[in-house]
Parts: sequence; structure tokens; C-alpha cells
Amino acid sequence: MAMTEQEILAGLGEIIDEIAGVPADQVTPDKTFIDDLDIDSLSMVEIAVAAQDKFGVEIPDEELKNLKTVQDVVVFVQRSGVSA
Repeated sequence: MAMTEQEILAGLGEIIDEIAGVPADQVTPDKTFIDDLDIDSLSMVEIAVAAQDKFGVEIPDEELKNLKTVQDVVVFVQRSGVSA
């Protein structure tokens, strides 16, 4: 069974809290990584690696630069058909 949007969002919140120190409750779908959450490109790579491990998806470098908001990552993970 695929993970729900809420499950992905919660997991992403934990990852971002751990790597960037942004409280998980501030990680909402409408937030942009750079402007709203103040996450730099190096941290984004770390977040992508952690998300790949947590959700079992492959996030190619060329795709990573297109993931600008939290919602973008949630949609990407859902499209990749991740199982819980």
C-alpha cells in the first residue's frame, strides 16, 4: 500500500528537522526549501539522500533541482509509488 501524503509529509518533516534544524511542524506543503525554510543546496542534497533512504525512492540530481517546495517532494515520492 502506498504511503499517504500525510505520512510522507511527516517523514519529510523529521528529516528536515534532523538535517536543517527546522521544526517538523513548520514543514508544510506550501513552504519552499530556500525562501521559507532557509535550506541551502548542500542541505538539500543531504535531505534528498535521507529521503531516498527513508522512502526507498531514487531522486536523480536533475530532478532534485526541480523540487522547490515541500509539496514537490511529496508528489515526487507519491509518483514513485512508495510502499509503507
